[in-house]
Amino acid sequence: MKWFGWKAAGREESRPALEFRRARFAEGAAIGALPQSYAEQVRALYLRNAIAQRAVRLVTDAVGDAPLSGDADAVRLVQARSGGQALGATVAAHLLLHGNAYVQLLTDAAGELVELFALRPERVTVEPDAAGWPVAYRYTVGERSVRLGAEAPRPEIVQIKLFHPLDDHYGLGCLSGAASAIALHNATAAWNAGLLDNAARPSGALIYDPGDGAPLSREQFARLRAEMEASFAGSRNAGRPMLLEGGLKWQALSLSPADMDFAGMKATAAREIATAFGVPPMLLGLPGDATYANYKEASRALWRSTVLPLAGTILDGLAQGLRAWLPGVTLSVDLDRVTALAEDRERLWGQVSAADFLSREEKRAMVGVEGMP
Repeated sequence: MKWFGWKAAGREESRPALEFRRARFAEGAAIGALPQSYAEQVRALYLRNAIAQRAVRLVTDAVGDAPLSGDADAVRLVQARSGGQALGATVAAHLLLHGNAYVQLLTDAAGELVELFALRPERVTVEPDAAGWPVAYRYTVGERSVRLGAEAPRPEIVQIKLFHPLDDHYGLGCLSGAASAIALHNATAAWNAGLLDNAARPSGALIYDPGDGAPLSREQFARLRAEMEASFAGSRNAGRPMLLEGGLKWQALSLSPADMDFAGMKATAAREIATAFGVPPMLLGLPGDATYANYKEASRALWRSTVLPLAGTILDGLAQGLRAWLPGVTLSVDLDRVTALAEDRERLWGQVSAADFLSREEKRAMVGVEGMP
């Protein structure tokens, strides 16, 4: 079996050539220029944003905790922790953020598969053949580098990627699509922090009006500004009364309509972030109709539209790589044990039970228990 295609006689020559280029990420946004490297983007757009973190954690935790069905040995390998790493959740996070996940297949001295470990995707590059088809992967940390083969009979690494319309070798993660919304959300948070640092109220103007029109000297202006910053700026001085003299008066400034839009702008950006990662905004505590019924529907929608497709992509990719050791192995999510989908299962059972035109064996087959006595 070949992971990236068959190389039987006449087959290799019939494959089209692929274009090779290194993975690229978002190159810019309306809120300043975004970092170019993946690691810098993760620090700027993920580690510093609560909405992005929570959205990713909701999806990855659900994928990692999803009950599995299939070959017992394969399920054990996928659910086992390697170096403290939860494979399913880690691979799901790499796919959401980077668009690519690389799982190393570790064997013992006898060549038997004993462990699966997800490599950090920004450290892995494709090594293509003359036609551009991947034959190996290069994993690099600092000055150390190791080559991992991806060809039969037993590959050393499995790549799982999301669809990228303009790249043959690397997938497209959700972080690139959410970059502008995350940058905007971070900018509004910084603006709110700046407002808090300035006495948690709109700024004002200190007006000097001596009556004769004489301006302040440079020394007087510097001393007055220093006294203002030391005694009245910052949240710890909020509400502190001012004592003015010598023709000074304070004119408070109110927020303009444009300033008032920051709150709505932040909420809109948060909803865009949730949409980019496939999470219903209600599950992130964003404003909306947060009723119990709607929350249940949102949880079901998360599983149906995001968790199950992502888990299917991961499990299919892992199963294909494991077939070199476990021929015919299959992996899937056991829908009967997913709590969020219990009502769907109950509805199916009710519909099947009420179908008088079906035999007992047909009913059992429709609910997936045809193999039981």
